[in-house]
Amino acid sequence: MQKKQLAYLEDMWDHEYVKKLDEPEKLRYRSNLLGSDLRITNFGGGNTSSKIMMNDPLEDKQVEVLWVKGSGIDLGTITRKGFATLYMDKLLSLRKIYRGEKYEDEMPGLYPLCTFGLNTASASIETQLHGFITYKNIDHMHPDWAIAIADSANGRQLLEEFNNEFGYHLIWLPWRRPGYQHGLMLKEAFDNSPKAEGIVLAQHGLINWADGHYECYRRTLDIIDCMGQFVNSRIKKNENKLFGGQKYYSYEDRREIAGRIMPVLRGIIGAEKQVIGSYFDTPEVLRFVNSNEGEKMASRGTSTPDHFIRTKVKPMFVNWDPQNDNANEINKQILEAFPKYRKDYVDYYESNKEPDSPAIRGSNPTVVLIPGIGMFSFGKNKRESRIAGEFYINAISVMEGTTSMETGVTDKDVEPEMVYKNYVSLTPKEAFKIEYWSLEEAKLQRLPKEKEFSRKIAVIVGSGDVISRDFCLRLANEGAIIVAAGTDISYANETASLATSKYGSEAAAAVQIDVKDKQSIIDAFNKIVLEFGGVDILIYTGEFEHVAEIEKFHLENNKYILIEEFFNIIKRQNTGGAVLLASRGGATESAPDQRFELNNFIKKLSRQYSPRVRLNCVSHSLSERDKNKDIGKGMNSIVEAGCFLISEKACVITGQTLIL
Repeated sequence: MQKKQLAYLEDMWDHEYVKKLDEPEKLRYRSNLLGSDLRITNFGGGNTSSKIMMNDPLEDKQVEVLWVKGSGIDLGTITRKGFATLYMDKLLSLRKIYRGEKYEDEMPGLYPLCTFGLNTASASIETQLHGFITYKNIDHMHPDWAIAIADSANGRQLLEEFNNEFGYHLIWLPWRRPGYQHGLMLKEAFDNSPKAEGIVLAQHGLINWADGHYECYRRTLDIIDCMGQFVNSRIKKNENKLFGGQKYYSYEDRREIAGRIMPVLRGIIGAEKQVIGSYFDTPEVLRFVNSNEGEKMASRGTSTPDHFIRTKVKPMFVNWDPQNDNANEINKQILEAFPKYRKDYVDYYESNKEPDSPAIRGSNPTVVLIPGIGMFSFGKNKRESRIAGEFYINAISVMEGTTSMETGVTDKDVEPEMVYKNYVSLTPKEAFKIEYWSLEEAKLQRLPKEKEFSRKIAVIVGSGDVISRDFCLRLANEGAIIVAAGTDISYANETASLATSKYGSEAAAAVQIDVKDKQSIIDAFNKIVLEFGGVDILIYTGEFEHVAEIEKFHLENNKYILIEEFFNIIKRQNTGGAVLLASRGGATESAPDQRFELNNFIKKLSRQYSPRVRLNCVSHSLSERDKNKDIGKGMNSIVEAGCFLISEKACVITGQTLIL
């Protein structure tokens, strides 16, 4: 195999390291390298395989086993256990009992019968693609550059030009939903083209092969890099005309405006089921939302299956003119956009559903585009919201490429009404078959039950003490995103790092906050909102002032501005929230006067924010010297009581003070 000159990608293969690996580990290594670069494949997308001779423990003989990426696993982080293993002879024999296209969805249910060894990894829906190709190693990727060709109305013509320009023999396979029938189509194309090095799957991606691990990896790099050169050369020629050229300019203070918008969007979208948000104002996003054709392109929807499973069939584009409309009135346009989007989505569902279709999964968008400001994406946790946004950036990149390669030619197997500026979108019926696929629904139903505080954003102020640390860890364990906040950022970072090491890199964050400085509080909440979309829970674990001074409380000049800023975000979300003051103070069982004063203060404070926010207090007398050691049952009691008071179980409790 002759290597190509790489212009964008880098050959990261460590030949000395690979010599120490067995065949499955070579597959794992190859997969990790490919999955670590989002230009090669998106998160969780694509799959790799290797056909490996192994000893069959039942018959004590060598048999060929297909190792293929398990369903739903990300290539960048996959381990040996993430690959499904299937007897090749049994997998291929399934063709004898295939009952035809109408029954293709029953085939994945038979893959477990072909399992080699005691392997619980679920085989991908695209397993048959890897089985039907006779080469030892296969890579199936979803690079934007390849999809730009695959999603073009003139895709066949472009692929022919690509082959001629770079000396390849790649073949074209028309669109079909992934499945067993698609695998048979690929097998026929492969069998009829013995010189082919790969196949471009229309509106889907790229699949290529080689017998050696490195040869397969390098061929994948070479093809994708050459496709990058091919597509980018066309984009460069149209640089000032992308999406019809620029229509709007971005706000310089767009991040500040986005911080005001995020809670509004989160509240509306989360009314069906609470969500976490992400905000993007990258150059490609701003170029798209500010363009003349951006809104029309967005209305066509994404076309690649991996994209719109997370982004829905299309995003919501807010009809907003950043140059002529008042930025303070943007919420009005946002509120007007939702009813239309919901109606369109319900119409799409009702027009395409079948008697056995899964129930509608909500009619709100997961991606929102606003000229002058950028893109907002939402999901059940931070990772899902970020990935939804990244997938739509993939879609923008694809549309950028397809529209730059328009020649006026439309392939014979493309429906003209689904073409706009050379970009081919799926028909509503085909899109629906992907979005509401029974096999995808089955995967969703198998997901573990969400934890008590899942989808909640909890801000814990006072992260330098052991109590705040344990609140953070307890809530993270129960599914919440936690934000550790304190004057000393090193303590907050330490707490957040402890949480992310146990519960994932996006389970926690840290911000610096000075509770005596109003601007510091405002800045901290702005960072939290931009990162996650809003707030749900506020816990303060610092000391109260002496109880005798509580009656002098003024929001404008002391640390209780925390509650006011929290309340402002809750109002913008139009949701409820919970505040817990879990603090060391002078009120104890042996000090009834101070206890009475504290009770009165908490009741007054709770009435001020009721009914939107529930506010309760746990007062304790654990001293500062206990900050860095295990304080056992006392601390556990505080955390247990506090978590109950902020939970849905205590939804009607407010204005209460527990003395521990």
